[in-house]
Amino acid sequence: MSRCRSATERGLCAALLALLLAGCASSGTPKVSLYERLGGSEGIDAITFDLLARSVADPRIADDFAEADLVNLHERLVEQLCALSGGPCTYTGRDMRAAHAGLGLTEADFNALVEHLVDAMRARGVPLSAQNELLAILAPMQREVIRQ
Repeated sequence: MSRCRSATERGLCAALLALLLAGCASSGTPKVSLYERLGGSEGIDAITFDLLARSVADPRIADDFAEADLVNLHERLVEQLCALSGGPCTYTGRDMRAAHAGLGLTEADFNALVEHLVDAMRARGVPLSAQNELLAILAPMQREVIRQ
């Protein structure tokens, strides 16, 4: 009986030790935020600048930006991407439905913009996992952006 108890105690001690070691290993590696993986403030600013430059140069969607205040648009997009990625920003722009009302944007327009966003992130060396995480956050906005 004492032999079984000793083996049980050893098993429990081994399990407890394994749990403690696992806890130490995971606590030593803090999760890097999406904001940081996008390059922080500087990275998001550069991605947004590149996104807009590619978009206004693209004949498929250039007309969508013809009347836009690009400086204001850049500032709002930086705020939005910063806030959505867990950064220290507050988005001060309009909601997506109001911001795009009356523009008659199509799914093709939306997809072209997403293509340019991916190209801008790739050009900045943003890891694929961070690109996918940001796109997953932005994807639900599609139904508010394209014309109904």
